[in-house]
Amino acid sequence: MKLQKLAFYSQAQHLAQYGSSLFPEDFEAWRGGPVAPELYALHRGMFLIRPGELVSGDSSALTDAERGLIDRVCSALGGMTGAELSERTHLESPWLHAREGLASSAPSDAVITQEAMRSYYQGHPVLD
Repeated sequence: MKLQKLAFYSQAQHLAQYGSSLFPEDFEAWRGGPVAPELYALHRGMFLIRPGELVSGDSSALTDAERGLIDRVCSALGGMTGAELSERTHLESPWLHAREGLASSAPSDAVITQEAMRSYYQGHPVLD
């Protein structure tokens, strides 16, 4: 859960700061908060992920600015638990809007649009 939320907030900050996505995958408004299904498929059932355990992806494709942004998001929010990060997303309009009309326990594959993320986090930056 924590990996998903840190990835979500990294994407949100990049969208707000640069107006473009950090990576192409979308997040869905699952009941536990935003989830990128492609990332979920890589770590499903893993509760602790050590460096090098997720072999998919190429971190060398990141620019120094992108790597720095991810590092800053992880430094700012990494002390929070996955549950705390999930609770935070549940208070923010991108997740709330995508789940509009759904019961809190209802499953959902509704996409949290990148435009909703960009718009909200420009006014409510992840990083101060």
